[in-house]
Amino acid sequence: MPTDIRKILHIDMDAFYASVEQVDDPSLRGLPVAVGGSRERGVVAAASYEARKFGVRSAMPSRSALRLCPDLVFVRPRFDRYREISQRIRAIFLDYTELVEPLSLDEAYLDVTENRRGIALATHVAREIRERIFRETSLTASAGVSYNKFLAKLASDHRKPNGQFVITPEAGPDFIAGLDIGRFHGIGPATAAKMKGLGIHNGGDLRSMPLAFLQGHFGRMGAHFHAIARGEDHRRVVPNRPRKSSGSETTFGHDLDDPAEIRHRMALLAGEVWEWCQGSGARGRTVTIKVKFADFQQITRSRSALRPIATAAELEGVAAGLMDALFPLPKKVRLLGVSVSNFDAGGDFAESQMAFDF
Repeated sequence: MPTDIRKILHIDMDAFYASVEQVDDPSLRGLPVAVGGSRERGVVAAASYEARKFGVRSAMPSRSALRLCPDLVFVRPRFDRYREISQRIRAIFLDYTELVEPLSLDEAYLDVTENRRGIALATHVAREIRERIFRETSLTASAGVSYNKFLAKLASDHRKPNGQFVITPEAGPDFIAGLDIGRFHGIGPATAAKMKGLGIHNGGDLRSMPLAFLQGHFGRMGAHFHAIARGEDHRRVVPNRPRKSSGSETTFGHDLDDPAEIRHRMALLAGEVWEWCQGSGARGRTVTIKVKFADFQQITRSRSALRPIATAAELEGVAAGLMDALFPLPKKVRLLGVSVSNFDAGGDFAESQMAFDF
């Protein structure tokens, strides 16, 4: 690999939450495990590989997961434990490079072009990091190695679980050309369907499309699609990537229609968000509420201030005002959520949002 080419790793823990539970409780090993709520309105936050064989996936309603896998074992989440393990893993990363960009508790980009161990090959760095993670936590990780973030992310998915894959500058164009468009990181189901309707089924098809054509159909994202089809991604690994929002939401065991109960639930959610703000030191200017109705229709409402939200009462008041403006509600409520965004600079809040429906 030429010296002017960056060496980027994407490290992704394998079924992180579920694997932590299996390590801490040996009786769960080898069983199909779902982290989440098992009751009627519960949602799967994470699934072990044993559960994934049955089609169980994160964000799936618990009752659907149980239909696919009747022997599924549900475990309540322990986010404090997951954060603790994540911090230990991040300390391992920092032994090799200060250029660590966490994406969530279980994945991160690392730039190891110039690494603290003086290891010449990025593949050797990735292997050593994975071995240390297993030795120190008994958890497995997968790694992607490439010359930019886009390809490193694709590569880490290619040998899961507990493997690693390299995409060199020489191999990049062919790898992208043969990749189904639905597997491109950042291209969701709706965009993939639109592309296929335009005759774009894989990376080769995408590369053949002129820039003007892609911009005409996909707006500002057209230039991005044009670049990644050619293996171009100039984004740097940015340590302590600022968190964009923090929120909490919950799906209720029964649909709500009593305004007093809805207001009470909204206040509790606002309190949970404020606890995080207090712990992280982050202060945001924008409050957003989310309401999902019984028929799954969803709406959001936001309000921004000139200065950051400074107290729990202020956050609760803004959320309550946004909620009150929606009354009378047209139908019963299945889910409520509150989030804060538009943070002021400062505060250590690089972790991703951990708001799950249970």
